[in-house]
Amino acid sequence: MQSDNLRRFKSVLYGLLIGLAVGMVVSLFRVSIEGLSDQFLKLAKLARTNLFVLIMLIILNLLIAFFVYYLVKRDKNIKGSGIPQVEGQLNGELDYSWFSVLSKKFIGGVLAISSGLFLGREGPSIQLGAATAQGLADTFKQTKQARKTIISGGAAAGLSAAFNAPIASTLFVLEEIYHNFSTSVWLTSLSAAISANFVSTAVFGKVPVLHMSYSHVIPLHIYPYLIGLGIVIGIGGLIYEYATLHVNDWYAKLDWVPNIVWVLIPFILVIPFEMYLPTIVGGGSTMVLTIAKAAPTITVLLWFLLIRFVMSILSYSTGLPGGIFLPMLSLGALIGAIYSEVLIQLGVLPQSYFVNFIIISMSGFFACVGKAPFTAILLITEMVGSLQNLMSLAFVTLVAYEVTDLLGGSPIYNEMLQKMLSPQKLSTSGQLTNLYFSVQLGSDMDGKAVKSINWPDGCLISSIKRNEQYIIPDGGTILKAGDNIEISTNYDNRGYVYTHVEKLTLDN
Repeated sequence: MQSDNLRRFKSVLYGLLIGLAVGMVVSLFRVSIEGLSDQFLKLAKLARTNLFVLIMLIILNLLIAFFVYYLVKRDKNIKGSGIPQVEGQLNGELDYSWFSVLSKKFIGGVLAISSGLFLGREGPSIQLGAATAQGLADTFKQTKQARKTIISGGAAAGLSAAFNAPIASTLFVLEEIYHNFSTSVWLTSLSAAISANFVSTAVFGKVPVLHMSYSHVIPLHIYPYLIGLGIVIGIGGLIYEYATLHVNDWYAKLDWVPNIVWVLIPFILVIPFEMYLPTIVGGGSTMVLTIAKAAPTITVLLWFLLIRFVMSILSYSTGLPGGIFLPMLSLGALIGAIYSEVLIQLGVLPQSYFVNFIIISMSGFFACVGKAPFTAILLITEMVGSLQNLMSLAFVTLVAYEVTDLLGGSPIYNEMLQKMLSPQKLSTSGQLTNLYFSVQLGSDMDGKAVKSINWPDGCLISSIKRNEQYIIPDGGTILKAGDNIEISTNYDNRGYVYTHVEKLTLDN
């Protein structure tokens, strides 16, 4: 008992150390983006009346595009959001140099996001946090399992420092990446997230990232309209996910066009928006706060939605460092704003609930695309800084999630990871490595004996952790929901085994 208590205490201490380091790295990342973004917007404003400045801005954007594209070519692991890479690393499917990712992701992310591309800072912040934690784990020569726990803490700390949302950041690691509530993982992640949030709060202040002023709670007689909102969000999320995952496949059909062209296009297209619609560029938080203060017309909101949808897809398709977390929230906010304005014009919804619909729609959209409803609910609650919308927010989130689920939607980050990995094949080479899974209620493993499960070739179930007790399994051992199982396989076989076993452990 004492050794377990000491182990948990060490998890908290490790988390606090990780959070401080990650908090400083991600806070510097945020400060750099905000400072450089301001300079780009000032240049764009001058470019309205000065042809020389406009030419200089175009050249500068093209130079940044070529340079960041070069960085991605040097290390493909800094590509895009970074969340799929972190998932792959913790799942045992990927591994990479922490210093290369940390340095190149930081520089590339600052340049790509600051230039006005419709990308968010949160995905890169998660990978920067994970890379920083990986560096600490390697420096202190931690075991493989401890290393994964520390990296998880770094990922949670990165998201917490990006959004000032420590509880949701911890849940994101557990719900999106691990699909279970391992004690060591959540203790390390929570303490790291709180510590990182302390640092970012000291730098950026206590005001929530998406703080909005409103005074009413949605009454029960409005809830039938929330069902329609959830359906619209669910369908919209499915369309967004499909476009994001397949845009590069569409590009590939035009194989005569060099890849760099697809990178340059959004860098050029973003310049007019920076010049004449500066609030709409970037991740989208400025736009969300702007429309919450003064509701535009439905026509303007529809244009905003079209522009942000197209530019978000084009920006992410470049493969340059930048996330879709905040862009997803901004699309959800626009859908909620349009839906509520229609109801207001029809006379069935008071104007005072306009902001409420923006808030709850952000949660619904993220939940149906990321397939992480609990994270979505807590994330928006922390980002807005109020519990008043919790019931209506959870209601719409559930409806949107189920609509997308029934229509065949998949977790977007997992789909991105599978696209990144080469086709998985059985391999018998490499040193032994361990993979960890959690058996979910209703999965193909739940309630079945080890010998009756269709295990992939080339793996061995080593142990089962049940209620803090370890079991050495044999063929007759019955697996139960909540069991954490450890599987051994060859290092080069880890991707093949993980892909197959994960399907067996997840709820169907």
